[in-house]
Amino acid sequence: MPEPLLLTATQISTFEGKRLLTRASGFFFARDERLFLVTSRHVVIDEPSKHHPDRIEIELHTDAANLTRSTGLSVLLYRGGKSIWRQGKDAAGEIDVAVIEIERAALPATVALQAFTPEHLQASLDDIEVGTQLLVVGFPLGFHDMLHHLPVVRQAVIASSFGLRFQGQGFFLTDARTHRGTSGAPVVMRASAPPVLGSALPWKLLGVHSARMDMRTRDLELDESLGLNCAWYADILMTLTGPQAAQAAEPSPEAAPAAAAAAEPPPQAAPPGAPADA
Repeated sequence: MPEPLLLTATQISTFEGKRLLTRASGFFFARDERLFLVTSRHVVIDEPSKHHPDRIEIELHTDAANLTRSTGLSVLLYRGGKSIWRQGKDAAGEIDVAVIEIERAALPATVALQAFTPEHLQASLDDIEVGTQLLVVGFPLGFHDMLHHLPVVRQAVIASSFGLRFQGQGFFLTDARTHRGTSGAPVVMRASAPPVLGSALPWKLLGVHSARMDMRTRDLELDESLGLNCAWYADILMTLTGPQAAQAAEPSPEAAPAAAAAAEPPPQAAPPGAPADA
């Protein structure tokens, strides 16, 4: 058996009908008896790039003793013309995190997965210091163990003051080498003790990897990229998975462009350091 941490993550493929659009990362989060898939919001919709998938597929292990056996689960992103995912917004704007509830009845009877829980969230933000070692569990450029259907792990460190909203946004920075396809990956820290007695996951879930941070004024020939990334604080999951959480009101792909244009806020000047596609 692999480390249970690797069974928390799954590769997400986005589709428009039968046409494959992108691949990204996601992970499972359980609250009470409910199971959620967590990823970046821009994986399920992204207006700047005109990315409007209508369904996703995730890969699930079906035999804990033989990880070469897996199956795909297709999830429609819209029902009755409305999106099924939940997303968040605060005073600074949209939060790049989305959750989709997965009906347990739709899972294979022998499914083998691990899920983070509210107990895996970090209760005291003051206990985490800049420079703390982290892991990012995902599928960079779609790369993974294709035989056993497992993600890979990149090392990272916290690169901004943890607990503070970097530039007023609900994320902190990590220093790690990341690639496209890692969006939606869990950012975790080794726990000194299992968050739950008997838990197979001795990890703290600190964030959701979103995108690379770069300087738009950087000289592409003279300057290397910063090598920094945005990770949205994972405590947003308590809001998005709560019983009173409202689902997003994104329209279906057919209506999205016109509706988005009508609701688009006035353009603002981009800050020198801004997220780039990941």
